[in-house]
Order: sequence, then C-alpha cells, then structure tokens
Amino acid sequence: MDLGTAPRTTASLLSGLRAEVEGRQASLVREWAGIVEWAGDHIIDSPEGAATITEGYLDTGVPIAGPGAPLVSEFALMELIAVLGRTPDGGRAYVGRVIECAWRLPNVYAAVVAGRLAPWRAERIADLTRPLSAEAAGFVDRQLWDASGVGWAQLERLVAEAVLRFDPERAEADRQQAADGRRFDVGGVDEHGLVHLDALMDAADGHDLNQAVARRAEVLGRLGDDSTLDVRRSKAAAELARQDLALDLLIPDPDTGEVVDTVPGRKVVLNVHVTDTTISDDHPLANPVGRWEEGRCPITSAQIREWLRVGHTTTIVRPVIDLADHLPVDSYEIPDRHRTRVILRDHTCRFPHCTRPAQRCDIDHARPYGQGGLTCPCNEVALCRRHHRAKTHSTWAYDVVMPGSYVWTSPAGHRFRVDHHGTHPIHDTDDPSPPDE
Repeated sequence: MDLGTAPRTTASLLSGLRAEVEGRQASLVREWAGIVEWAGDHIIDSPEGAATITEGYLDTGVPIAGPGAPLVSEFALMELIAVLGRTPDGGRAYVGRVIECAWRLPNVYAAVVAGRLAPWRAERIADLTRPLSAEAAGFVDRQLWDASGVGWAQLERLVAEAVLRFDPERAEADRQQAADGRRFDVGGVDEHGLVHLDALMDAADGHDLNQAVARRAEVLGRLGDDSTLDVRRSKAAAELARQDLALDLLIPDPDTGEVVDTVPGRKVVLNVHVTDTTISDDHPLANPVGRWEEGRCPITSAQIREWLRVGHTTTIVRPVIDLADHLPVDSYEIPDRHRTRVILRDHTCRFPHCTRPAQRCDIDHARPYGQGGLTCPCNEVALCRRHHRAKTHSTWAYDVVMPGSYVWTSPAGHRFRVDHHGTHPIHDTDDPSPPDE
C-alpha cells in the first residue's frame, strides 16, 4: 500500500466491489441480449431432422433449447461459440440456456433483463425446464413472476409438479425406468494414481458385492496383509476384477462364427518418449513423469512400474516415434501408424476451444486428397466428427502453420490460432505465427 495515500475504508472497498459485480452482471445481460438477437437472425424453419442448403453447403437446424424454441443454424452456432471463447459443448449448452429463457421462460428472462435475477440463476432454471413440454415449461414460468424469491428445493418441486400435471405418462415412465439409472463408474485419476468409484446398484446386487469384498478383505488380513480394513477392501475389489479378467474365454466372432481362445487380462501399451533428460548412465530415469492416455493425466514412473508388475498383464512397448517424420502413402485411407502419430501430436480435436480427445476424432486431410493433398502426418489433423463436418461442408477453414499448429478462419472472417498452448483469437491478421517458445 502506498503510504502517501489515505487508507480506504471497508465501506468504500465493499461499495467498489458491489459496483464491479453490478457492472459485470450488466455486461452479461447485454451479452444475453446480443445472443437473443443473433438467434433471431439465424433461425432455420425446417422440420425436425431436416436440413436446408445455404450458400451451397448443407446447414442443419439444431434444437438447443426445449420444445417450441427455434432451431438455429448449426454452422452459425459454431462461429458464435468460438467468438464467445467457449468450448463447443459448453458454449452450445450456454447459448441453449439463453434461448430457453428468451423463448420459453419469458418471466425468467424479463427478471434477468430487469436485474432482479442473476443470469447464472436463470441458467440453472433453464437446465431444469429444458426437458419439459412447452405447456409444462409455461406453467413453471408463470409461477416464477418473482423468480428471485424461489429457492432450489422449491424450484425442483415446481418442476416435478409440472411434469405430473402436463405429462403424467412421462412421470409414470420415469418411475418405471428408475432402475435403468443403475451404473458403476470409475472416476478420473488423481495425482497419486488413484480413482474414485461411484455406483448405483440393485440392493441385492450391492449386498452380494459387499459380502464378497468383505470376505476377501478378511482373507487378505489372515494371510498377513497388515493394511487397514478400508485398504484391504479396496485391494479385494481389485482382485475380484483381475480374477474375472484372467478367465480363459471362448468368444465366438459374431461376423465369421470363428471361436477365438483368448485371455483378456490387463493390456498396457507403453509409448516411450526419449528426450535429452530421459535416460543416461548417471540418471537412468531422470524424467519421472509419464502420461496415462486413458485418464489424460500425468502419472509418476513409479506408478507405471507398479501397474506393469500386476499379474496377467500384457505389455506392448512401442518403439520411439518421430512425430516430425514424413511417411506419405499413395492412398486416401489413413493407415494406423499415421493415426497414432497424429493422436500423439495433437492430443485433442484441433478446432478452436474443442477438447475432445484425439483418440475419438476423425483424421482430416488438411488439403483434400482429391486436390493433391498427401496422405501423410504433415497433412493430417485430428478433428472430431462435428468439426470435421464443419470444415468439409461449411466455409470454416484452417491453414497448417506447422504440424500441430493451425490457424482457423470462421465464415465471418474471425481468426483463431490453435496449438499446444490452446486457442487464441488473432487480432493482428498479418501475424498468424505462434508465440515464441
């Protein structure tokens, strides 16, 4: 603090913060108004599932809000989301919430515009009403004439009442299909190589599983495992899984009818990346960090060694791959070795702000094969199916600055640099080059 300046009082500090909050909310309300105006200009009046031809390419109207809200242009929506700086899925959901409020929840939208309801609260209301029919959503909206006074529990009860009133068949179907929500999920890996499990099971199945885990945990203790009971239960669940994976199975091929004798077990594919600090005589493992592709997270080399030591594990060690190597082939089809290189290089879909893993993406010819483009990693880019369609059928386009670094141009001329640093809008259109390393 500058000693020559009089200290600011708490009251004035809080007043300043309040003004910042109000200014930020006013700015967001203006953003909502702009999105609503944009939506009005990009409505596609086509039956559900139909498409129209716009400027020579296929443009499909997509429903991003509930029944009765307009369909908006799919390719125009991609451009709006990129300009908003949001991820494709997150931006699509955000714009859908704004449209849900403007078209199906007029009282909620009016409360946002008047400053009585924070936009984030309106978004949560929109999330609850989107699955409702137009009549049910209208009922909920009519009860929210003073939306700022409604708590979340009251809102959820209101939505449940709307479903019972206007869609009793759906309410009964939801009740009968509750068992279809059963699941057994393995969460993301943390920095210690551990995961959380989350499950919803039939009560009898859950009881049987608990009995099996408890019995095996007790056996581990009797065999000398001095871990705590909780740790032994965790180990017991893992042993149950490995016992199943290690079973010799005769699996018939559904297409050919052939029966293949196989032992699934744990399969590990190890990609070795050599750098100037990875291996040396003095430091046999100077770089202790690895990456788990499935979990998309860093892990320690010690964790890798521990996983490889588990019994019934098949380990495939890939030779070092030079990601800068050029291996063109004289065909349109992308060979597996090219796909592997592109996945290891790009990591995710290379469309602005998209984070879909490259393993789940198409491999696009940057310069079309029919126009002389090579089938070579230097001309191949990972694009998810949605953004592959946009590049192929709309006026979205990109240039390859270097393998792994791309400059996209939207239909309206907005430009974005996409590389391993992320997505960055280009304001100086004369300089698309990536920043200095």
